[in-house]
Amino acid sequence: MPKGKEAKGTKVTLKAAKKAIRMTLDGRHRLTLSNMGITIFPKCLLKLTNVDELDLSRNLIRKLPDNFGNFSSLRWLDLHSNKLESVPESIGNLVVLTHLNLSNNFLTSAGLPSTLGSLTSLTYLNLGMNKLDTLPPTMAALGNLQDFGLFDNHFINLPDFLHVLKHLTKLNMKQNPLSYIQEDGEETRQKKSEPEEVYLVSENKLCRPYLRRCKEQRKRLTGQGSDLIEEKRIRTYAGLMVPNSVAAINQDVWRIRAVELLQ
Repeated sequence: MPKGKEAKGTKVTLKAAKKAIRMTLDGRHRLTLSNMGITIFPKCLLKLTNVDELDLSRNLIRKLPDNFGNFSSLRWLDLHSNKLESVPESIGNLVVLTHLNLSNNFLTSAGLPSTLGSLTSLTYLNLGMNKLDTLPPTMAALGNLQDFGLFDNHFINLPDFLHVLKHLTKLNMKQNPLSYIQEDGEETRQKKSEPEEVYLVSENKLCRPYLRRCKEQRKRLTGQGSDLIEEKRIRTYAGLMVPNSVAAINQDVWRIRAVELLQ
């Protein structure tokens, strides 16, 4: 490629797009146009109302059309590794969308519309590797969200609404300059090289030893001490003899019998 010139983007026609549609194992229509050097979003794709899944990752797309929300049949959308700086408000019309990947773009907090909160069917959302430091408060409505990627951004604090996302089980906050309050009140920041990955689970899903360990650590952090009284529980099994316990009880008897046999 000559210096100072950008590679010419691939032009996608409606005919070519239709030929590229494939049926997935679960019966959905998937269109994959990944890594094709596309610079401008092909507006002809909006005519493909039967497409359920769209993969436009690893291209050079800088902007989505304002009427992108007309793609209302989409359930799965992958736009990672492009050059997007913002998302149109009409994205809020994709109400059946369950999977959205916008990682590795140039998104800023000002470029995220409040309509993201309308995507209440989302279970997976990846906003990692962007330039975000805050999120729209309306995203508190994403009650079905389970996996949330916010890694490699500019967050100093965790988003306030995370605690209301009842189904959230995985939150990736790696590579963010998160701040912490020390005991003396001084604020410190996490180094960018330090990983920070959070998994959120209900207590009833944890095994007993790990739950005990989490409670102990929580007491340490809150200054309540770490001494936990552990009850020893002896399990009994009806109709079952435990060899070690029988041996312990009859050990002296067995020794006498062994001596008699040797004599």
